[in-house]
Amino acid sequence: MYSYIHAHPAVSTDVVIFTIQDEQLRVLLIQRASEPYMNTWALPGGFVAIDEGLEQAALRELAEETGISGVDLEQLYTFGRPDRDPRERVITVAYYAMVSADRTTLRPASDAKDANWFPCASLPALAFDHDRIIAMALQRLTSKIEYSTIALQFMPSAFTLRELQRVYEIIQGESLDKRNFRKKILSGGIIADTGAQRRQGNHRPARLYSIKSPGKVEFIDKRQARDRVHEPH
Repeated sequence: MYSYIHAHPAVSTDVVIFTIQDEQLRVLLIQRASEPYMNTWALPGGFVAIDEGLEQAALRELAEETGISGVDLEQLYTFGRPDRDPRERVITVAYYAMVSADRTTLRPASDAKDANWFPCASLPALAFDHDRIIAMALQRLTSKIEYSTIALQFMPSAFTLRELQRVYEIIQGESLDKRNFRKKILSGGIIADTGAQRRQGNHRPARLYSIKSPGKVEFIDKRQARDRVHEPH
């Protein structure tokens, strides 16, 4: 019933998935199997179908290209620089998420030749403007970890407080006081003692904890949450 004289830009989604492996924060990349940027590493993603929602498209592309499914995505930002894609005007909605390395098995398919985890500190040359997307996701992650429990999404089903503290240290790039860290985490009421223990080296067995509300981000510092959650992205 209606027609428009304006050009219609294409819409895509891209997904930034973080994990921690070998004491490093890493991001998931796929190797493109087609032009443009054939054989170049890029974020998993693709075009939104005419009959699907944005997050639905992001989850579909992630599963098709990497084999990863069942992750909780959070919308990051919309990137719309006119020259970001050499094919046509493409606006992309970026999402990000964190996963535990032991819960993922990569199975590249669709238009991805390969999929692998890369250290955020030493990324290869990337297609499109995916370096900018990853940079913004890193900024969001390091900011949010200061006042929320987002780091718990990196954890396996059972973990020690030392392992959790190490995740914070890797992302923040600094050592944390053990006593203060444990007090802050335990007072938040967002993890539970499983009753089991694990021996780590020659140290005495450490208690194992689990997340009370998997996939749900709680705010440890309510004041910082009020100040930062509503910041412009």
